[in-house]
Amino acid sequence: MKFSTIVFFSLLSFSLQAQTTEKPKTSNEPGQPKLVVGIVIDQMRYDYISKYYAKFSENGFKKLIKQGFNCKNTNYNYSPTYTGPGHASIYTGTTPAFNGIVGNDWFVRNTNRLTYVTDDPAVRTVGDGTEKAGKMSPRNLLSSTIGDELRLYSNLKSKVISIALKDRAAILPGGHLSTGSYWFDSGSGNFITSTYFMKELPRWVNDFNAQHLAGKYLSKPWNTLLPIGQYTESANDDNPYEGLYPGEKKPVFPHNLPAMYTKNDYGIIRSTPFGNSITKDIALAALKGENLGKGAYTDLLAISFSATDYVGHKMGPQSVEIEDTYLRLDRDIAEIINYLDKNYGKDNVLLFLTADHAAAYVPAQLIDNQMNAGYFEGKAFLNFLKVYLNKRYGDSTLVSFAINNEIYLNHAAIGQKNLRLKEVEDEIASFAVTYNGIANAYTGYQLNGEVLKSKPATLIQNGFNIKRSGDVALMLEPAWLEEAIPTGTTHGSTYTYDTQVPLLWYGWKIQSGFTSEAVDITDIAPTIASLLNIMPPNACIGKPIVKITK
Repeated sequence: MKFSTIVFFSLLSFSLQAQTTEKPKTSNEPGQPKLVVGIVIDQMRYDYISKYYAKFSENGFKKLIKQGFNCKNTNYNYSPTYTGPGHASIYTGTTPAFNGIVGNDWFVRNTNRLTYVTDDPAVRTVGDGTEKAGKMSPRNLLSSTIGDELRLYSNLKSKVISIALKDRAAILPGGHLSTGSYWFDSGSGNFITSTYFMKELPRWVNDFNAQHLAGKYLSKPWNTLLPIGQYTESANDDNPYEGLYPGEKKPVFPHNLPAMYTKNDYGIIRSTPFGNSITKDIALAALKGENLGKGAYTDLLAISFSATDYVGHKMGPQSVEIEDTYLRLDRDIAEIINYLDKNYGKDNVLLFLTADHAAAYVPAQLIDNQMNAGYFEGKAFLNFLKVYLNKRYGDSTLVSFAINNEIYLNHAAIGQKNLRLKEVEDEIASFAVTYNGIANAYTGYQLNGEVLKSKPATLIQNGFNIKRSGDVALMLEPAWLEEAIPTGTTHGSTYTYDTQVPLLWYGWKIQSGFTSEAVDITDIAPTIASLLNIMPPNACIGKPIVKITK
């Protein structure tokens, strides 16, 4: 046999052997990870990471910071900074001006009543839960989510699972094409869903509910994770700026959860760190039960930890309770990360962690320390406004409603009096800035198309949807809160204490490092899209974070 013939057959044999041993290509190779995990923490201030850093475990927040990428200057680019808009904007890559989620509730002029962000009377509860708790869906969300785009890209073969205590925090991240969005029902202690998503719960959810974990978590008092003397980052446990749990006379540890549980059903778990723990438990159950990340297409798991918000509202950011909640949350997050690293490998999972908003310090505490702060009493302002309008126009019914620091006008009444809407808006805005605690006011005409130069005005404009928002938007002074309760805190403003949140990335294609360059919350979804080589959500205005995607 000639040498050239020998070489030919040798090459042919090598080629055939290579073809038979080559791995079959899937959609995961090489352009996508097996799994995307989004973690949203409800009401997390950016400075909590540095404040509690020394007490965090090595495998939770510290691991994300040391081995991941830290966007240290991430802010919300709109207001109001609430739970519904926050979760929607993270996953849609756009602001309420386009995704339509202008608040947790808003006034509907056609029906002359409030609507809740995920209300849907056309659907029913699925699972062993109360009837009203399951009448929810994402139909009020006007734009697609990154999960929707992932599902469309894979011809509906990717799975998108979303989990939270709050219904809105589970439904909005999951989007319209979610394969399973589950939230906690206080009446039953179970996780439920609605007929929008499915006709019956998967077996793994029923098996999870059968463990009755909520009752088990509430069967013993809440004591601090560490000796209470070590909580030096917080104020004294007994102070006048914290709210009271049911049946308690002082806001101090230990908190007698078994007594509260018998009086308030399972809902009390929401206001304890164990609300986060049960969320972690069902997230791990979802990974196993749905075989997420084990198929040929990239899957997405959206987890929202809601208990931090309930504890924060009640106790404020300087409390031992909020510190203990974050130390325990750190351990819950570590458990999730350990599971992902062990069962998938760090390089096969893309994980991000952020928050839906931050929170203000308690104004009463700031006032006692001789700082400018205050409480804006919305009902009193509204009464003064109606008196003023009655004097000016002879009609106190020109205002229909006020919510989210916005005033909705009665367009029909204004038309009947042959008044111009713009004139009434201008009049109210001029009156509002004379009222104590209001820094500025913007009319619907300004917010719908004018170029506003100040940053706060731009944030309000980005949160303005002409069909759903009010006619006049109020901006309060710094450190002024809407609620006149001298304990606990809230959020919703244009100020940095509400807008700046953590943003950490970890895993697939993520190099360790940090950036102090400005990042908008709407940049998260397009960054994921860029890393996955898919289209961003259909109303996305954000841009990929170059430091991560380059």
